[in-house]
Amino acid sequence: MTTITKNKVTDLFLLNKPTNSNFVELRKAGLDYLESNGLPALKEEEYKFTQISKRLEQQITNFKSAQPASLSKVLVQKAIFEGFDGDIIVFNNGEFVPTLSIISQQNYSFSLLSDAKPEILGSIAKVENDPFVALNNLAFNDGVFISVPKGKKVEKPIYLLHFNQANQGQVVNQRVLIDVADSAEVTFLENTISLDEESYFSNTVVEVKVAQNSHAHYYRLQNENRQAIVVNNFVTDIHRDATFTSVATQLQGGMLRNNLTMNLLDSGCEGNMYGLYLLNGKTHVDNHTNVDHTKPHADSNELYKGILADSSRGVFNGKIFVRQDAQKTNAFQQNNNILLSEDAIINTKPQLEIWADDVKCSHGCTTGQLDEEALFYLQARGIGKEQARGLLLYAFAGEVMEHILYQPFQQYCTNLIQDRLGSKF
Repeated sequence: MTTITKNKVTDLFLLNKPTNSNFVELRKAGLDYLESNGLPALKEEEYKFTQISKRLEQQITNFKSAQPASLSKVLVQKAIFEGFDGDIIVFNNGEFVPTLSIISQQNYSFSLLSDAKPEILGSIAKVENDPFVALNNLAFNDGVFISVPKGKKVEKPIYLLHFNQANQGQVVNQRVLIDVADSAEVTFLENTISLDEESYFSNTVVEVKVAQNSHAHYYRLQNENRQAIVVNNFVTDIHRDATFTSVATQLQGGMLRNNLTMNLLDSGCEGNMYGLYLLNGKTHVDNHTNVDHTKPHADSNELYKGILADSSRGVFNGKIFVRQDAQKTNAFQQNNNILLSEDAIINTKPQLEIWADDVKCSHGCTTGQLDEEALFYLQARGIGKEQARGLLLYAFAGEVMEHILYQPFQQYCTNLIQDRLGSKF
């Protein structure tokens, strides 16, 4: 088994040298960072509740990149939910599959990342002070680049559909870069499907650049197998008078770590992030969010909710930074949790760092159990205990789901949640 220690680059980093030579500087930056820092040690502050390095040592015995799995049009068709009408970009263990994708390019352009112009490649993240971004920089072979031109509205959603499987290797690296130009609008959906129950390590970096007066929505479903180890780094730059909204629905996985960064770079912009984690078994989900207000008159809204059962564990660490120049900032952050078991654990830490003096900012968290009085009220009106319990839990979760504006995807996620809660109605 490969030992993963700080200050040492091991076979994990060097076992697979990507064949694509277009990202030399990026790979060097990743290698330099990893040679100096390695993966997170057990006592590292940012990962102290989520010991991914230890989990990798325990579960991943083959650090080679997973080879393409066996996919078919039938498998892709099964992954398309009722009511969906849009384009589909299919990935097989992180690699784009053109033969199974449907790409109309109506009001947007699509290419492999290696085919993008040099100025585009120069804009992607080098390290961002996270070892898993560095690891992705070093290990990914190619990614995709999606661009929405100035003034264009992409009428139908773009569905990023990932299929993962440990096949001759257990490591999957994925890279996506999205550029939304001035006064444009687009909606993205993302779903990852595990093809079996074997362990794998998925390491993804998604970057979204939202230009002046544009609007972007990104809705993600995480419902992978119970052995999957997943790290997602998602970085968004939001410019003047633009809006960006992220909604993440997290239902299953072995250990999931989501790093979401929103950089509000100009006045009049707005960033929204909403998340729901509905966990059971031994699923472990860690959401680390960073909202950086750099200019005046910008707004951010953040709401994450969790329902935890059995021996599941949730972690929420949300940071809001308000820089000295960011006067008239409105920034709100809330994390609410319901624990359904004595063995379920939540570690929550909302944070504010404010250097401006004319702002409206708030943050908070709550952790409790299901309201017994409300449960009794519903039962007294002829509703069975299990259905009443499901109704209350879904009412708690629904505040997040209502921010998914594409109704077929909202209904798809809602059905999965209601099935889990036993509240189908």
